[in-house]
Amino acid sequence: MADRRPVTSTHHGRTRTDEYDWLRDKEDSAVIAHLEAENAWTEQATAHLEGLREQIFSEIRTRTQETDLSVPVRNRGYWHYMRTFEGREYPSQCRVPVADPADWTPPEPDQTAGPDTPALPGEELLLDHNALAEGHDFFSLGGASISPHTTLLAYAVDVTGDERYTIRVKDLSSGGLLDDEITGVLGGATWHPDGDAFYYVTVDETWRADKVWRHQLGTPQSEDELVFAEPDGRFWVGVGRTATDRFLMVVSGSKTTTEWRYLDTARPELGWRTFAARRTGIEYSLEHAVIGGQDRFLVLHNASGADFELALAGIDPTEEWSPLIPHVAGTRLEDVSAHAGHLVVHQRSEGLSRLRVLELDDTGIAHDHLVQFDDEIYTIGGGSNPEFGQPTVRFGYTTLATPASVYDYHVATRELTLLRRTPVLSGGTVAEFNDADYEQHRIWAKADDGVLVPISLVVRRGLRADGGPIPVLLYGYGSYEHSIDPGFSIPRLSMLDRGAAFAIAHVRGGGEMGRHWYDDGKLDRKTNTFDDFVACARTLIAEGWTSPDLLVAEGGSAGGLLMGAVANRAPELFTGIVAAVPFVDALTSMLDSTLPLTVSEYEEWGNPEADPEVYDYMASYAPYDNVVAQDYPAILAETSLNDTRVLYVEPAKWIARLRATATSHQFLLRTEMSAGHGGVSGRYRAWKDRAFTLAWILDQMGLATAPD
Repeated sequence: MADRRPVTSTHHGRTRTDEYDWLRDKEDSAVIAHLEAENAWTEQATAHLEGLREQIFSEIRTRTQETDLSVPVRNRGYWHYMRTFEGREYPSQCRVPVADPADWTPPEPDQTAGPDTPALPGEELLLDHNALAEGHDFFSLGGASISPHTTLLAYAVDVTGDERYTIRVKDLSSGGLLDDEITGVLGGATWHPDGDAFYYVTVDETWRADKVWRHQLGTPQSEDELVFAEPDGRFWVGVGRTATDRFLMVVSGSKTTTEWRYLDTARPELGWRTFAARRTGIEYSLEHAVIGGQDRFLVLHNASGADFELALAGIDPTEEWSPLIPHVAGTRLEDVSAHAGHLVVHQRSEGLSRLRVLELDDTGIAHDHLVQFDDEIYTIGGGSNPEFGQPTVRFGYTTLATPASVYDYHVATRELTLLRRTPVLSGGTVAEFNDADYEQHRIWAKADDGVLVPISLVVRRGLRADGGPIPVLLYGYGSYEHSIDPGFSIPRLSMLDRGAAFAIAHVRGGGEMGRHWYDDGKLDRKTNTFDDFVACARTLIAEGWTSPDLLVAEGGSAGGLLMGAVANRAPELFTGIVAAVPFVDALTSMLDSTLPLTVSEYEEWGNPEADPEVYDYMASYAPYDNVVAQDYPAILAETSLNDTRVLYVEPAKWIARLRATATSHQFLLRTEMSAGHGGVSGRYRAWKDRAFTLAWILDQMGLATAPD
């Protein structure tokens, strides 16, 4: 039980008392002692699952091809790929020269080659991530970018989990590091086309990405040129380069508005120019294309409708955009990439991601078609397509029962080539995997306001032969227009093969059904997200899929807010809830404009500090503020001490209040003491982490035994 140290605050004449805000100071030894005591209690309370955790970890490892190699990607005269080796936490980044410039078929490496054996002739080791991680409890690569002349590699590392990176530059000829060292960076580096400088982004005191800098090789960071500073606290900045290499781009964007600046390196005397001035509510993006022999900007924008339109414009600043793919309600255009002979549009309709290809000829658009698949539920993801002149489209494909697959689509012939499907191995107690052993379903739940909410579900075939309820893990997110698309998971097999189903509630606030789906789950309509998830749970129960004593819910970050809200609203529907890095003290965080992300989040949640109506609305659903004396499901909250997106104090306070207030007492807090928002680093540590959570879930379902 955490100490109660009440503090009172008043906003708009409303008074709140917080007994546990003292847990906010992680420099206080008493706070660290409390978190460590919580970890010790969680370990003690789950000690009976140690054998199951080890078994699940073993199953994940057995099913995974540990010594492996990704499909090579062609870029600037080399084939690039990642290698992993049994027993090593992190991959190695390699390349080999392209033997035949006319051949776009990736070479077939030796997938089983050990760390001392090249997988392809002429292999060059670019980065050994294991060596970079040595001596650190946490390691994350923020990006690795080859210079235009292919002789230098700029890479960024974070060794604490706070997402603040240090950029170093490696000379690929000598293998040594240049003296250049750039600290406090968000993400990686973008090279200038001449290869003698790169651009990067830093943050302000609230950790908002607000400045873009240019670094000249061989000079100290203190002499770097400030390219752009964004003064508006609602906006963040980013920097990049077009696929043609001609234009450098700086984007300044909020949740609802964007503005792009660009430098034409073919006409550098023009300097940085604004393409179209920001207008509140108008979002757009830019990509350079050559269509009908003319330079054009592709403008993906929402000025003509909520689901976006793809337009053409000249390469000088303008707000005159000609439709190329007009706005169609219900078909959300999400992204576009340009190549010499085609354009690729990622779009979404009827809850599914789709790939659209526009073939180019000397006059413009020659053909426009979708790449077709037969599965009822699937996900198409963008692959790595760095070469402007490539004649193929690389993309990823997966379903809830189909392992991640990599395809090349040959635009001229419309042929699909499967390059790789992630292997799922067997051995020991792990049986051979067959995707036909699993069935997928699309189910529709009706929310209280009549809106139909899709559910994607996978289960072992024949498990419901008698029609009776089975254990189900129901996952949800529902914020930022982020879609939780159906995809395959090796760790999930350990749950499916023990007799549970996995389902995704595609609730409002996400982007699965188009922009309106997002708009209907944000700001003053946020509670639709929670109502949708409850409706999905009730539908699975009503249709006989499961029962409250067999149903577990899971969500993370903003999805953790969803978990906290449904725990307060409908605790009787669930036997267990997992909340990962959960945003459960939303009102407190949004009242503090000095915290990371708060100001830039006003357009997602509202500003309760300025508006009493927003304050009252957030107070009505914020999980921490609505804990009451009722029976709750068992709850496992997982967080990280160095998380800068959702501070560890939110779940720490939430669990403390639940434990002191609720009439049930199955509440656990697990804090990673050397990690950030994404949890632990390293694949083995990540597998152990997931095994811990899966074992707890299975225990709540009554399935904490070995599979048959």
